Amino acid sequence: MALTAVVIVIDQADGLLHSPLLLIHLGTLVVVALLILGARERHDRHLRVLHQVWAVSEAAQRVLLRPLSGQLGPLNVASVYRAATAYAMVGGDLYAAARTGRTTRFLIGDVRGKGLSAIEDASALLGAFREAAHQHHALPELAAALENSVRRHLAQVADSDPDGWERFVTAVLVEIPDDELVIQAVNWGHPAPLLRHGDRITRLLPSQPTPPLGLAGARPDDYHVDTYPFGSADTLLLYTDGLIEARNTTGRFFPILDRAATWTWRCPNGLLQHVSQDLDTHTGKHLGDDLAMVAIQHTFRPTGDLSTAGIMTSTEGAAQGPADRVDGHGCGDGQQRGCQAAVQNATKAVRQAFVAPDIEDGRASTRTGEAS
Repeated sequence: MALTAVVIVIDQADGLLHSPLLLIHLGTLVVVALLILGARERHDRHLRVLHQVWAVSEAAQRVLLRPLSGQLGPLNVASVYRAATAYAMVGGDLYAAARTGRTTRFLIGDVRGKGLSAIEDASALLGAFREAAHQHHALPELAAALENSVRRHLAQVADSDPDGWERFVTAVLVEIPDDELVIQAVNWGHPAPLLRHGDRITRLLPSQPTPPLGLAGARPDDYHVDTYPFGSADTLLLYTDGLIEARNTTGRFFPILDRAATWTWRCPNGLLQHVSQDLDTHTGKHLGDDLAMVAIQHTFRPTGDLSTAGIMTSTEGAAQGPADRVDGHGCGDGQQRGCQAAVQNATKAVRQAFVAPDIEDGRASTRTGEAS
């Protein structure tokens, strides 16, 4: 109506109010208005469909890659995933966790390639882990089961993808018992996790490198389990190569060992936030690859005689008093108060039994205490 009034006023000023051109102007105005309304309706309809598709996609992606947060047995856990592709929540990186009895198992991995094929491979490995983690007691058996699952998956996709046999997955499988101050791990050619104990940060390098999943051994005997000390208040950081291969504008890689000493390791969520901010500063918020990170912190509550190293009890299922309330970062405010000295002694004994005390960037020790 407003546009019609404007046209009439203009035509009156031009002396065209009683001219046949007035009808042409009005007709043109009506056609243009109808086109605009039609385009707006199509836009709104497409926008509604896009929102529905996004909601379904987000739900599907969250089912595929379930966020890890809060308490898993005696562990505080947090996770973050940053996809390099715009509007994506998952990609070729993956992580998962499973509680099996009095043990917590973690898997973090990076699928070769990008796009839908990488998501397909990640989905296959995650499904295999979530099932097999509860079926195999020993870590080598679980590792062999995951390798066989990946091989079966790649054999199936090879029928439709000629390059299917060239796919593989780098990964780290971690097991943390509730009643021992240790980490056990199998590494399939993946970046070494970082362990913070006190003021020391150590890369957990495997003593015997293993090929990536899809190319590794199919028998439990093909896997060597590395053991590392993991005491109360220690923090473990699992990550994919999207962190260490991130570049700044000059092409310099992210200096993870230099930067790790500046991070706040007190709480898993706080640690991941600090790492993400540090990475954004380095890259200008332009990631060239997907990034997955999982932070794990011990929250053991010691009871009884601590003279035997490695014997601890879990806080799982125990009532928490005001001093042990978990804050917004998933950390207890009064963890191990009054017992810190005993915990440190126990951790020191485990460290002396399992790994040389002066190793900053060395390889894991074995159960027999032999340095590799």
